[in-house]
Amino acid sequence: MTLSPSSESTTHLGHYGLIAGVFDELDISDLIDTLLPKKSGHNIPHSTVIKAMCINGLGFTERRLYLFPDFFENLPTERLLGEGVLPEHLNDDVFGRALDKIYEYGATELFNHIILQAMKHVPINHRFCHTDTTNFSVYGDYENDDGKTINITYGHPKDKRVDLLRFSISMVTDQKGIPLFVRALDGNSSDKKVLIKTIKELTQNLNLDERVYHVADSAFYTEDNVKEIGTNAFFISRAPATINEAKELLIADLILKTCSDERYSCYSAKSCYGGVEQLWGVFCSEEMKKKEEKTFEEKIIKELEAAEKSLKKLSNREFACEADARMAAEQWLKENDSYEFESLDIKIKSRRLENKKGRPRKGEEVQTFYLIEAEIKHDQEKVQERRTKLGRFILATNDLELTPDQLLEYYKEQGTVERGFRFLKDKSFRVSEVYLKKESRIEALAMVMVLCLLLYSIAEWKLRTRLEEAKEAIRNQVKKKTQIPTMKWVFFLFRRITELVIEIDGKRIKKVLNLDEETIKVLKLMGEKYEKYYA
Repeated sequence: MTLSPSSESTTHLGHYGLIAGVFDELDISDLIDTLLPKKSGHNIPHSTVIKAMCINGLGFTERRLYLFPDFFENLPTERLLGEGVLPEHLNDDVFGRALDKIYEYGATELFNHIILQAMKHVPINHRFCHTDTTNFSVYGDYENDDGKTINITYGHPKDKRVDLLRFSISMVTDQKGIPLFVRALDGNSSDKKVLIKTIKELTQNLNLDERVYHVADSAFYTEDNVKEIGTNAFFISRAPATINEAKELLIADLILKTCSDERYSCYSAKSCYGGVEQLWGVFCSEEMKKKEEKTFEEKIIKELEAAEKSLKKLSNREFACEADARMAAEQWLKENDSYEFESLDIKIKSRRLENKKGRPRKGEEVQTFYLIEAEIKHDQEKVQERRTKLGRFILATNDLELTPDQLLEYYKEQGTVERGFRFLKDKSFRVSEVYLKKESRIEALAMVMVLCLLLYSIAEWKLRTRLEEAKEAIRNQVKKKTQIPTMKWVFFLFRRITELVIEIDGKRIKKVLNLDEETIKVLKLMGEKYEKYYA
C-alpha cells in the first residue's frame, strides 16, 4: 500500500466560535485598534491579538495561557480571527508586543473603555457594584527596577503559598457577575485601602451619578473608609465582629424577627460608626449556625490550648513581689475573659547571687523572686453565651431607607465577585497561570484575564436569557433539561465540532462537521454573530 499526502484536513473548531461571537457582539475591535494603533511592520491588528488571547484563555484545554503557538496549531484561525491570519503569525513576540501596548496605554484605562462600549450592546445593570480583591502566586524573580509597575512581592496569600511571590487585583462586578472594573496591584496591597480607592475610581470611570450601592466585605468597613465615603455614595458591608459596638450587639439578648427569606432572622439597630448615620442589621443564619455548631467544640479546645500556652509564658516570668505577680495574673485574666482560674498560687523562689550554682550557704545573701502557678478552665456561662449567638453577623449601610430584607438580599449577591475570582483561578481554564518575566506584561495580562471573564459571563447571561424567553432548555450534565446551563458545560457540548478543508480543482472548500440539534439550538438562540463562525 502506497501512502500519499491527503488533500483533506481538519482543524478543531469546538466552542471557540462562541468566544469569537461574544467578542464581536461587544463591538470592541475598532475601539481597541483606535486606542492601540498598529505600528508599521505588524501583520495583525492588536484587536485580533487580544481576541486570540481571549480564545486561548477560554480554551478549556487545560493548557497554560503562555503556550500560544502550540495552542493555535490545530485551530481554524482564518475562520476565527480573519482571512490571512495563520497559526504561525500568532507567536510569542506578537503577544508580547500586544501586552506591552496594553501596559503603555494603561490596562485599567483600556478595560474602562471596553466596558463602556459593552454597555451599549448589553444591558449591564451597575446599580449594585460588588467589590473585592484577590491575589495570584507567580514563580521566578522580579526586581521592579523602574518603580512604575506593580510590585510583585510577598504578601498575605489566599492560596496559602507563602513561599511564592504574588500580585493582586481588585475587581468590581454587577449582580450577574459581569466585571465592571479591574486593576492590578502590588502583592502586599492592603484590602482596607484598596477597596475604598476602587470604589472611587469606578464611580469616576463609569460616571455613576444615579443611585448605586457599593457592596464589599468586612475588609472595607473601617472608620476611615466609612468617613471617606460619608454620604457621597451608598455602601453595604459586613461590620467586623472586632468593633466594640458590633461585639456587644452580637452577644446581646435580642428579639430577632423572621426575614422574608425564612432561613434568616433579623434585628434592626442604628449606628453612627465613623460619624456617619447607619442602619445595622443583626442577622442570624440557620445554615451558618448549624455549620458553626459542628466545629464549635473543636474551636473551644484549640482556644484553650492557645490560652494555656499564653499562661505558660506568664508563669515563666519572675516578679519582684507577690503583689506584682497577682496583678499580672489578674491582668491576664482580664485580657482572656473567656476563662477563669481553676487554681492560682504565687510561689516564692530564691537563688544565689552572681549566678553561683548549688544550695546557698547559711547566712548567704540570696535573690528572692515570685512565680505564678495557675490552671485555667473555660467560663461555662460565657461559652454557653457564645453558643447561643452562633450564626450571627451584622450588615451595615448608610442608606437609612433600606429595609433589613433589602439589606440582606443585596449583600447576598456579593458571591458574584467571589465566583469571578474562582473562575480566574479555575484549573480547567488556567487563565491565571502566569509565565511572564516583565511586571508590565503581568499587569496587562491581568486585564486580559478579566476580559476573558467578561466574555464568559456575558455569553452565559445571554444564553440563559434567550432560553427563558424562548421557553427552551438544553440538557445538563445528568441529561436533564435546564434553562440555566453554565457556559463551561456548553463549551463541552461543542467539543466535537471541527472544520473540514477539501481541495477540489485547486479550490479550497470548507465545511463544519459534527453540529447536532443541541448545538444548533444554542447557536440560533445566541444569534447571527455566533452562527457565522459555524456556517
